[in-house]
Amino acid sequence: MQQSSDQPLPRAIGDGLILRRSTAADAEKLADFNSHIHSDEGWDKPDERLGAWTRDLLTRPHPTFGVGDFTIIEEQATGKIVSSLNHISQTWTYDGIPFKVGRPELVGTLPDYRHKRLVQIQFDEIHRWSAERGEMVQAITGIPYYYKRFGYKMGLELSGGRTGFSVMMPVLKEGESEPFTLRPASESDIPFLGTVYDYANTRKLICATRDEAMWRYELKGKSEKNINRNHYRVIENAAGEQVGYITHPWFNWDWGLALFEYELKPGVSWLAVTPSVARYALATSKEYALRDKEAPEKKSTVAFSFGSAHPVYEVWPEKLPRTRPTYAWYVRVPDLSEFLRHIAPALEKRIARSYIPGHSGSLRLNLYKTGIKLSFENGKLTGVGPYNPQPNDMGEVGLPDLTVLQLVFGYRSLDELKSAYADCYWESDDARYLASVLFPKKPSSVQGVV
Repeated sequence: MQQSSDQPLPRAIGDGLILRRSTAADAEKLADFNSHIHSDEGWDKPDERLGAWTRDLLTRPHPTFGVGDFTIIEEQATGKIVSSLNHISQTWTYDGIPFKVGRPELVGTLPDYRHKRLVQIQFDEIHRWSAERGEMVQAITGIPYYYKRFGYKMGLELSGGRTGFSVMMPVLKEGESEPFTLRPASESDIPFLGTVYDYANTRKLICATRDEAMWRYELKGKSEKNINRNHYRVIENAAGEQVGYITHPWFNWDWGLALFEYELKPGVSWLAVTPSVARYALATSKEYALRDKEAPEKKSTVAFSFGSAHPVYEVWPEKLPRTRPTYAWYVRVPDLSEFLRHIAPALEKRIARSYIPGHSGSLRLNLYKTGIKLSFENGKLTGVGPYNPQPNDMGEVGLPDLTVLQLVFGYRSLDELKSAYADCYWESDDARYLASVLFPKKPSSVQGVV
């Protein structure tokens, strides 16, 4: 197989294959490919929801995705697609600081064409696109280990949450009215949704931004069968006042409904609203079961899928006994020094709020193949530069195997990394404390528009 190159697309890559960008004319062929290759039930049972997502990306206006943002490798003689992936541009924030992200998705290759570096060739291509777009990070969800081959590290919290069972959910007393009701969100609700969303994101280290175009796309831009189409429901009190919102898919997961977002505006009690939300979720789950010819009595759970931390976990710990551990995003940071300079205001704020305000000094991070030196003066980050570890000069903190990304993105604390990796170290209490101040463990929840 020919090595990837900087040549423009389309281009031949050997073995009778060409690499090219997608066009709108590829919608049906690529939708068919993805519905088969990504089906959990196997090739013979295509998942129309994945086909619908693919088709939407190529035929419906998307706020950050263009019709040429799929890569396609096909047989030159027949035009058959043998491998493909795509690249969705997004903007995330790090403690409130925006940065651009490239999100690869829908990565798939026909079985007979695997182990031929086809995915590597496509990742090389989209990494160039991402650099051209000024994206400092790439992030992808996916199967264990695989994307490490392309320079990624599992380094950012993904999914997970708590599940409650119907027998533990509060019921209305006879004659009692539901104190909070839920209705479909409309475009007129976008200002309210955006305000509550932004307020909720102050709890998180990493989150995705949403402008008005993204909200409109989420509410109205996806086709009915798109696997990523979610229902947005505005929560209102008895007086008709908006107090919050939830989102959930248009189908059941496992034994019930999964909630992907549940947020309230400031000053509203989670204890007061959550029972109404849970009753809505249980009722909706049974409606979906009847629609899909499933047994409604088996849909008896509500999954609050908000990651490792959320207010509902605090107010309802005994009603949500099942914990689903978080998984992880794969992240890639081509220039970590540049990224650290970009988030300098967050690092400086952490020092100012710590027990070492106004700190001056340096911290050398030994990444084993490379290293980074952070310099501070009076609590300000004055320099981020290369550092070349040597056998007699190992730096103040050692972080093997890209574990530095887990630290920077709040996925693991320094102490947790030391417990998991024998070759993670710090040389002194001073170094350990400074590194822990700069990079504390903190929950994230990325709800990017796809």
